[in-house]
Amino acid sequence: MPPHTMQQGDVTCEVVDGVAAVRLSRPDKLNALTLPMLDALVSTARQLRRRPDVRAVVLSGEGDAFCAGMDLGTALRDPQGIARRFVPGLRGTNVFQEACWAWRRLPVPVAAAVHGHCLGGGLQLALGADFRISTPDAAWSVRETRWGLVPDMSGTRSLVEVVGLDVAKDLTLTARTVSGDEAHRIGLVTRLAEDPVAAASDLVSQIVVHDREAVARGKRLLDRAYGASARATFRRERLAQLGLLARMDRSGLPGGAAPRKG
Repeated sequence: MPPHTMQQGDVTCEVVDGVAAVRLSRPDKLNALTLPMLDALVSTARQLRRRPDVRAVVLSGEGDAFCAGMDLGTALRDPQGIARRFVPGLRGTNVFQEACWAWRRLPVPVAAAVHGHCLGGGLQLALGADFRISTPDAAWSVRETRWGLVPDMSGTRSLVEVVGLDVAKDLTLTARTVSGDEAHRIGLVTRLAEDPVAAASDLVSQIVVHDREAVARGKRLLDRAYGASARATFRRERLAQLGLLARMDRSGLPGGAAPRKG
């Protein structure tokens, strides 16, 4: 299938061979997020969710940074725009939260490729991915406390999931900056790489060779296991597995698909 490109303001998306490369494209401002960029992230994620040909997503930023967080100066000039996006929708998230959490809703793996600054809202966006690949010298910070704010783009949930409660409090309440190396040591970063986009692409390439529905159910099971009782988790395991087994023919392949080579 030929490449398909979408662009919504400062967010671009190109789908090639089933992998969607979603890029923040405001490099002159270190990809700091504007209100329209939040809208575009939500819209892009929802469009990708409806596409059965998409097997994985790589999130990255153009220029010298992944994302320097919210552009507060620009956002505060539009108080009505903030207020409108602050109201939660039917999914229980507002636009600020959904811009990050929407990637968790995708049935396919999402990898964030991080270099340069990954601050505030940018860090919360990276937490919306299943995997975070970072350069060793990237700068990671839960920045909001420095501005007299709290992380409110789904980060309080996802940060605790990823690094645990005590480390999440350390990062949030001190607002300190950690390097990619330290972020990897504390579990905030999945892997280190000098070329995080290439490494993220390589990681998802090892996943997309597998059955799409099995990957989707595996991701959903693991996401829902956090904070759930063992009984609820085991029930979800059984239901997911039954659905997958029901598709298999006697060859043991989903839907009678031909065996993969290699």
